[in-house]
This record gives sequence, C-alpha cells and structure tokens, in this order.
Amino acid sequence: MIGLFCFLLNAAVSIYIWILIIAVLMTYFQPNRYNPAVQFIYRVTEPVFLYARKYLPFLIISGMDFSPIAIILVLQFIPQILCSIFY
Repeated sequence: MIGLFCFLLNAAVSIYIWILIIAVLMTYFQPNRYNPAVQFIYRVTEPVFLYARKYLPFLIISGMDFSPIAIILVLQFIPQILCSIFY
C-alpha cells in the first residue's frame, strides 16, 4: 500500500513539474489567454508562483524570476522525504 502511495505521489509531482515548465515556457510565447488549456495552467501554477514570490523575494534578480526553479527543487524532494518517512 505504501508503494502505491509513493508511486502515485511521484507521478503527481512529475505531472505538476511538467505543468510548471509549460507555464514558464508560455511566458516566452504569449499564448491566447482565452484558451481553456492556458487558463487551466495559469490557475494551477499562479498560486504557487505568488506564494514563492511573496515569501522568497530574493529569487527575483534583475527582473529574472527564479522562483520556478526553487519550486521544482522543493517538489523533487517531497516524494523522497514522505516515502522515506513511511518506509
């Protein structure tokens, strides 16, 4: 049962990381904001980006926002930590 939990957690985190990467890439291409897929990606990622920007303001350097990198790094460790606690 724990193995299934770890597998599902790992899959969910991997999917969310890919959604974050797509959101970052969308800032370069400026897609149509009325597209439902674009709206979904913004709704799923913007709360996390805003939280990181609010509590980690030092991640914005010379106008470059490095909060997606920090979020991805933190998300990489969550499944490892939780699965090591339960095993």
